Amino acid sequence: MKELFDSVSNDCSKLVTKKYSTSFSLAVKMLSSKIRKDIYNIYGFVRFADEIVDTFHDFDKELLMKHFERDYYLAKEQGISLNPILNSFQQTVNRYKIPDQMVQAFLKSMKADLYKTEYQTKEEYDAYIYGSADVVGLMCLKVFVDGDSKKFEELKDAAMRLGSAFQKVNFLRDLKDDYEVLNRSYFPNIDLGKLDATSKQLIINEIEDDFEFAYKNGILKLPVEAKFGVYMAFRYYKRLLKKLSNVPSEKIMDTRIRISDPMKINLLARSYVKYKLNII
Repeated sequence: MKELFDSVSNDCSKLVTKKYSTSFSLAVKMLSSKIRKDIYNIYGFVRFADEIVDTFHDFDKELLMKHFERDYYLAKEQGISLNPILNSFQQTVNRYKIPDQMVQAFLKSMKADLYKTEYQTKEEYDAYIYGSADVVGLMCLKVFVDGDSKKFEELKDAAMRLGSAFQKVNFLRDLKDDYEVLNRSYFPNIDLGKLDATSKQLIINEIEDDFEFAYKNGILKLPVEAKFGVYMAFRYYKRLLKKLSNVPSEKIMDTRIRISDPMKINLLARSYVKYKLNII
Protein backbone atom coordinates (compact mmCIF):
# COMPACT_ATOMS: atom_id res chain seq x y z
CA MET A 1 0.00 0.00 0.00
CA LYS A 2 2.08 2.87 -1.35
CA GLU A 3 -0.11 5.58 0.18
CA LEU A 4 0.75 4.39 3.70
CA PHE A 5 4.48 4.30 2.91
CA ASP A 6 4.29 7.79 1.41
CA SER A 7 2.54 9.02 4.54
CA VAL A 8 5.26 7.50 6.72
CA SER A 9 7.90 9.12 4.48
CA ASN A 10 6.28 12.52 4.84
CA ASP A 11 6.19 12.06 8.61
CA CYS A 12 9.93 11.32 8.56
CA SER A 13 10.68 14.59 6.77
CA LYS A 14 8.51 16.43 9.27
CA LEU A 15 10.38 14.76 12.15
CA VAL A 16 13.74 15.73 10.62
CA THR A 17 12.59 19.36 10.45
CA LYS A 18 11.39 19.38 14.05
CA LYS A 19 14.55 17.73 15.40
CA TYR A 20 17.07 19.78 13.45
CA SER A 21 15.44 23.22 13.49
CA THR A 22 12.81 24.27 16.01
CA SER A 23 12.72 27.77 14.51
CA PHE A 24 12.12 26.63 10.93
CA SER A 25 9.64 24.05 12.17
CA LEU A 26 7.71 26.82 13.92
CA ALA A 27 7.61 28.86 10.71
CA VAL A 28 6.38 25.86 8.70
CA LYS A 29 3.53 25.40 11.18
CA MET A 30 2.36 28.88 10.20
CA LEU A 31 1.93 27.83 6.56
CA SER A 32 -1.36 26.52 5.24
CA SER A 33 -1.85 22.84 6.02
CA LYS A 34 -2.12 22.27 2.25
CA ILE A 35 1.56 23.03 1.68
CA ARG A 36 3.32 22.18 4.96
CA LYS A 37 4.04 18.60 3.93
CA ASP A 38 5.95 19.62 0.83
CA ILE A 39 8.05 22.23 2.65
CA TYR A 40 8.95 19.58 5.24
CA ASN A 41 9.93 17.30 2.35
CA ILE A 42 12.23 19.93 0.85
CA TYR A 43 13.81 20.65 4.22
CA GLY A 44 14.42 16.96 4.93
CA PHE A 45 16.34 16.56 1.67
CA VAL A 46 18.52 19.65 2.06
CA ARG A 47 19.10 18.94 5.75
CA PHE A 48 20.43 15.43 5.11
CA ALA A 49 22.75 16.63 2.34
CA ASP A 50 24.03 19.37 4.65
CA GLU A 51 24.59 16.90 7.48
CA ILE A 52 26.68 14.68 5.21
CA VAL A 53 29.18 17.44 4.45
CA ASP A 54 29.11 19.18 7.84
CA THR A 55 28.91 16.52 10.54
CA PHE A 56 29.66 12.98 9.39
CA HIS A 57 33.41 13.36 9.92
CA ASP A 58 34.03 9.72 10.86
CA PHE A 59 32.68 8.47 7.54
CA ASP A 60 33.56 8.76 3.87
CA LYS A 61 31.53 11.89 3.19
CA GLU A 62 32.29 11.94 -0.51
CA LEU A 63 30.98 8.40 -0.89
CA LEU A 64 27.90 9.19 1.20
CA MET A 65 27.12 12.19 -0.98
CA LYS A 66 27.64 10.17 -4.14
CA HIS A 67 25.20 7.52 -2.92
CA PHE A 68 22.73 10.16 -1.72
CA GLU A 69 22.67 11.79 -5.17
CA ARG A 70 22.48 8.45 -6.98
CA ASP A 71 19.63 7.23 -4.78
CA TYR A 72 17.71 10.46 -5.28
CA TYR A 73 17.78 10.09 -9.05
CA LEU A 74 16.75 6.46 -8.78
CA ALA A 75 13.85 7.55 -6.58
CA LYS A 76 12.83 10.25 -9.03
CA GLU A 77 12.98 7.81 -11.94
CA GLN A 78 11.17 4.96 -10.21
CA GLY A 79 8.75 7.03 -8.12
CA ILE A 80 9.83 5.35 -4.89
CA SER A 81 12.75 4.98 -2.51
CA LEU A 82 13.13 2.96 0.66
CA ASN A 83 14.95 6.01 2.02
CA PRO A 84 11.87 7.87 3.31
CA ILE A 85 13.51 11.30 2.99
CA LEU A 86 14.26 10.73 -0.68
CA ASN A 87 10.86 9.14 -1.23
CA SER A 88 9.06 12.18 0.16
CA PHE A 89 11.28 14.67 -1.67
CA GLN A 90 10.81 13.04 -5.06
CA GLN A 91 7.06 13.26 -4.54
CA THR A 92 7.31 17.01 -4.03
CA VAL A 93 9.70 17.45 -6.97
CA ASN A 94 7.34 15.61 -9.28
CA ARG A 95 4.17 17.18 -7.88
CA TYR A 96 5.36 20.76 -8.37
CA LYS A 97 7.65 20.15 -11.35
CA ILE A 98 10.73 21.46 -9.57
CA PRO A 99 13.38 21.79 -12.32
CA ASP A 100 16.35 19.46 -12.06
CA GLN A 101 18.77 22.37 -12.45
CA MET A 102 17.66 23.59 -9.02
CA VAL A 103 18.46 20.23 -7.44
CA GLN A 104 21.75 20.05 -9.32
CA ALA A 105 22.76 23.55 -8.24
CA PHE A 106 22.05 22.63 -4.62
CA LEU A 107 24.04 19.39 -4.80
CA LYS A 108 26.92 21.20 -6.50
CA SER A 109 27.26 23.61 -3.57
CA MET A 110 27.00 20.77 -1.07
CA LYS A 111 29.71 18.82 -2.87
CA ALA A 112 31.90 21.94 -2.88
CA ASP A 113 31.87 21.79 0.93
CA LEU A 114 33.67 18.45 0.70
CA TYR A 115 36.85 20.04 -0.61
CA LYS A 116 36.61 23.83 -0.98
CA THR A 117 37.59 25.78 2.12
CA GLU A 118 37.90 29.36 0.90
CA TYR A 119 35.90 31.64 -1.38
CA GLN A 120 38.24 34.28 -2.73
CA THR A 121 36.00 36.08 -5.21
CA LYS A 122 32.47 37.44 -5.13
CA GLU A 123 31.65 35.23 -8.13
CA GLU A 124 32.59 32.08 -6.19
CA TYR A 125 30.72 33.33 -3.13
CA ASP A 126 27.56 34.17 -5.11
CA ALA A 127 27.64 30.81 -6.92
CA TYR A 128 27.89 28.93 -3.63
CA ILE A 129 25.03 30.88 -2.07
CA TYR A 130 22.90 30.40 -5.18
CA GLY A 131 23.23 26.63 -4.89
CA SER A 132 23.10 26.31 -1.13
CA ALA A 133 20.30 28.78 -0.41
CA ASP A 134 18.76 30.64 -3.36
CA VAL A 135 17.53 27.51 -5.11
CA VAL A 136 16.03 26.24 -1.86
CA GLY A 137 13.98 29.43 -1.78
CA LEU A 138 12.99 28.79 -5.39
CA MET A 139 11.95 25.20 -4.61
CA CYS A 140 9.73 26.47 -1.81
CA LEU A 141 8.33 29.16 -4.11
CA LYS A 142 7.35 26.45 -6.59
CA VAL A 143 5.20 24.97 -3.82
CA PHE A 144 3.81 28.34 -2.74
CA VAL A 145 2.59 29.38 -6.21
CA ASP A 146 1.29 25.89 -7.05
CA GLY A 147 1.87 25.99 -10.81
CA ASP A 148 1.27 29.71 -11.36
CA SER A 149 4.27 30.41 -13.61
CA LYS A 150 3.51 34.13 -13.86
CA LYS A 151 3.52 34.47 -10.06
CA PHE A 152 6.71 32.46 -9.86
CA GLU A 153 8.49 34.77 -12.30
CA GLU A 154 7.24 37.80 -10.38
CA LEU A 155 8.53 36.52 -7.03
CA LYS A 156 11.64 34.50 -7.91
CA ASP A 157 14.19 37.30 -7.42
CA ALA A 158 12.78 38.05 -3.98
CA ALA A 159 12.79 34.35 -3.06
CA MET A 160 16.46 34.16 -4.00
CA ARG A 161 17.35 37.27 -2.04
CA LEU A 162 15.56 35.93 1.03
CA GLY A 163 17.42 32.64 0.70
CA SER A 164 20.68 34.58 0.40
CA ALA A 165 19.89 36.62 3.51
CA PHE A 166 19.11 33.52 5.57
CA GLN A 167 22.34 31.86 4.45
CA LYS A 168 24.51 34.90 5.18
CA VAL A 169 23.01 35.19 8.66
CA ASN A 170 23.87 31.52 9.16
CA PHE A 171 27.43 32.23 8.01
CA LEU A 172 27.78 35.00 10.60
CA ARG A 173 26.19 32.93 13.36
CA ASP A 174 28.34 29.87 12.61
CA LEU A 175 31.66 31.67 12.04
CA LYS A 176 33.44 29.81 14.83
CA ASP A 177 32.48 26.31 13.71
CA ASP A 178 32.96 27.05 10.02
CA TYR A 179 36.36 28.65 10.55
CA GLU A 180 37.84 26.60 13.40
CA VAL A 181 36.18 23.19 12.98
CA LEU A 182 35.40 22.92 9.26
CA ASN A 183 38.22 25.21 8.10
CA ARG A 184 35.87 27.15 5.82
CA SER A 185 35.82 30.83 4.98
CA TYR A 186 32.86 31.89 2.86
CA PHE A 187 33.13 35.68 2.89
CA PRO A 188 35.58 36.77 0.15
CA ASN A 189 38.43 39.19 0.90
CA ILE A 190 37.77 39.08 4.63
CA ASP A 191 40.21 37.63 7.15
CA LEU A 192 37.90 35.94 9.62
CA GLY A 193 40.77 35.49 12.04
CA LYS A 194 40.97 39.29 12.27
CA LEU A 195 37.41 40.33 11.59
CA ASP A 196 37.09 44.07 12.21
CA ALA A 197 34.05 46.26 12.76
CA THR A 198 34.13 47.67 9.22
CA SER A 199 34.17 44.25 7.56
CA LYS A 200 31.42 42.98 9.84
CA GLN A 201 29.27 46.02 9.08
CA LEU A 202 29.71 45.52 5.32
CA ILE A 203 28.36 41.98 5.70
CA ILE A 204 25.43 43.18 7.80
CA ASN A 205 24.59 45.94 5.31
CA GLU A 206 24.55 43.38 2.50
CA ILE A 207 22.17 41.15 4.45
CA GLU A 208 19.88 44.05 5.32
CA ASP A 209 19.68 45.00 1.63
CA ASP A 210 18.66 41.41 0.82
CA PHE A 211 16.01 41.46 3.54
CA GLU A 212 14.55 44.77 2.38
CA PHE A 213 14.30 43.62 -1.23
CA ALA A 214 12.78 40.27 -0.25
CA TYR A 215 10.18 41.89 2.00
CA LYS A 216 9.01 44.59 -0.43
CA ASN A 217 9.16 42.52 -3.61
CA GLY A 218 8.28 39.07 -2.33
CA ILE A 219 6.84 38.51 1.13
CA LEU A 220 4.15 41.16 0.74
CA LYS A 221 3.03 39.56 -2.53
CA LEU A 222 3.04 35.90 -1.51
CA PRO A 223 -0.13 33.80 -1.74
CA VAL A 224 -2.10 33.80 1.49
CA GLU A 225 -1.23 30.12 2.12
CA ALA A 226 2.46 31.01 2.47
CA LYS A 227 2.67 34.63 3.59
CA PHE A 228 2.48 34.28 7.38
CA GLY A 229 4.89 31.35 7.61
CA VAL A 230 7.50 33.07 5.42
CA TYR A 231 7.02 36.32 7.31
CA MET A 232 7.61 34.45 10.57
CA ALA A 233 10.91 33.05 9.27
CA PHE A 234 11.83 36.54 8.05
CA ARG A 235 11.18 38.06 11.50
CA TYR A 236 13.19 35.32 13.19
CA TYR A 237 16.24 35.88 11.01
CA LYS A 238 15.93 39.65 11.30
CA ARG A 239 16.05 39.32 15.08
CA LEU A 240 19.03 36.97 14.81
CA LEU A 241 20.83 39.54 12.64
CA LYS A 242 20.07 42.28 15.16
CA LYS A 243 21.63 40.23 17.94
CA LEU A 244 24.68 39.50 15.78
CA SER A 245 24.97 43.21 15.00
CA ASN A 246 25.23 43.97 18.71
CA VAL A 247 28.15 41.59 19.26
CA PRO A 248 31.57 43.31 18.90
CA SER A 249 33.47 42.02 15.87
CA GLU A 250 36.34 40.75 18.01
CA LYS A 251 33.96 38.62 20.07
CA ILE A 252 31.70 37.25 17.37
CA MET A 253 33.88 34.16 16.93
CA ASP A 254 33.46 33.34 20.62
CA THR A 255 29.74 34.00 20.97
CA ARG A 256 26.99 31.56 20.05
CA ILE A 257 23.92 33.61 19.20
CA ARG A 258 20.48 32.08 19.46
CA ILE A 259 16.88 33.18 19.91
CA SER A 260 15.37 31.94 23.16
CA ASP A 261 12.10 30.02 23.15
CA PRO A 262 10.23 32.84 24.94
CA MET A 263 11.49 35.30 22.32
CA LYS A 264 10.32 32.98 19.53
CA ILE A 265 6.85 32.95 21.07
CA ASN A 266 6.97 36.73 21.39
CA LEU A 267 7.95 37.07 17.72
CA LEU A 268 5.16 34.72 16.74
CA ALA A 269 2.54 36.67 18.68
CA ARG A 270 3.63 40.07 17.35
CA SER A 271 3.90 38.75 13.80
CA TYR A 272 0.43 37.24 14.02
CA VAL A 273 -1.06 40.56 15.14
CA LYS A 274 0.52 42.33 12.17
CA TYR A 275 -0.71 39.61 9.83
CA LYS A 276 -4.28 39.76 11.12
CA LEU A 277 -4.29 43.56 10.92
CA ASN A 278 -3.20 43.34 7.26
CA ILE A 279 0.02 45.23 8.02
CA ILE A 280 1.86 42.59 5.97
